Amino acid sequence: MDIVVKGRKTEVPERFRKHVAEKLNPERIQKLDAKVISLDVEVSKEHNPRQADRSDRVEITLHSRGPVIRAEAAAADAYAALDLAQDKLEARLRKQHDKRYTRRGNGRLSAAEVADVVPGVAQLNGNGQPFTEEQADAIPTTRIGSLEVQGEGPLIVREKTHSAAPMSLDQALYEMELVGHDFYLFVDSDTKMPSVVYRRHGYDYGVIHLNADQASTSAESGAGAGGALGG
Repeated sequence: MDIVVKGRKTEVPERFRKHVAEKLNPERIQKLDAKVISLDVEVSKEHNPRQADRSDRVEITLHSRGPVIRAEAAAADAYAALDLAQDKLEARLRKQHDKRYTRRGNGRLSAAEVADVVPGVAQLNGNGQPFTEEQADAIPTTRIGSLEVQGEGPLIVREKTHSAAPMSLDQALYEMELVGHDFYLFVDSDTKMPSVVYRRHGYDYGVIHLNADQASTSAESGAGAGGALGG
């Protein structure tokens, strides 16, 4: 990775150039962006006495095979401005790095995998205190259905199975009102489809039917089998 230091209407001392090379650690930056090609560091100086606390400005521009990332800062001297600009640059690199690993698709991390991937992340107990290695190894893992829960949660899973005698939509609405829920799952006696009726705004209701016969076709085309309760 090349680091180019230049001045705009000001001279850049050799001592500062060496400091930049040491401060902007290539290995540290490449851990966040392996595609980085070069860094441009531009130093400028404001000669207005009223801006003495912001007289030195440092702008860092990172060029890579991805988007260009830029950070700048001003302070009373170039060294302080470089520190501030470096912090901004690394924060933006981390944000970009996290986007790549948390977006949907390949590379997406679950909450359980964060401790394995992010170095130095702490595991906390119920009191918010870090676990020791011995305590972490002793945490019991419970299997609930198809899920594995470590310790006491915070995931709470309750599984219920009900008999599903087919009923009409009117009967399902009546049953929903009886139990006091905002939705009710039933088998529609007219369509024979698994269905859910749900409360909308005011006194309006909605109903969703699930066509099990088309589940395999939907899966092949990438469409989801579930419906959202909303609107």
